[in-house]
Amino acid sequence: MKVQEIMTPDPAFCTPDTSLQEVARLMVRCDCGEIPVVQDPPSKKVVAVVTDRDIVVRSVAEGKNPLTLNAFAVMSSPAVTVAPDADLDNVVKLMQQRQIRRVPVVDRNGALRGIVSLADVARHHSKKETGELVREVSEPVRSRA
Repeated sequence: MKVQEIMTPDPAFCTPDTSLQEVARLMVRCDCGEIPVVQDPPSKKVVAVVTDRDIVVRSVAEGKNPLTLNAFAVMSSPAVTVAPDADLDNVVKLMQQRQIRRVPVVDRNGALRGIVSLADVARHHSKKETGELVREVSEPVRSRA
């Protein structure tokens, strides 16, 4: 199975200068925990991602006011991305290795085309495979050998 068969097409995105409040509003509106960051809207070239955890760890936990920050201040870069024709099993392995729950899907120019999440995988893999993915992604980094 290919990623393009299960990905969410045309996900919400922001730019590095988008306010964190707007990023959080996108997360609420789209019921998601990650927003891809694109270089600019016309190119949609993915340069990073902002997760709900990025906002908490890189602003709130450090005593910074998230209402005064933009996506650039907290984004995770470079973004881990995959191609639409990537094999789903390989993407699952990537998610396990990198301990990530969502992966932006980009075309050969790096333009955002979709996003694949743990939930997408769960709907298309066996319970056993999904359970293994969740376990691997959730394992604390410090305990990994």
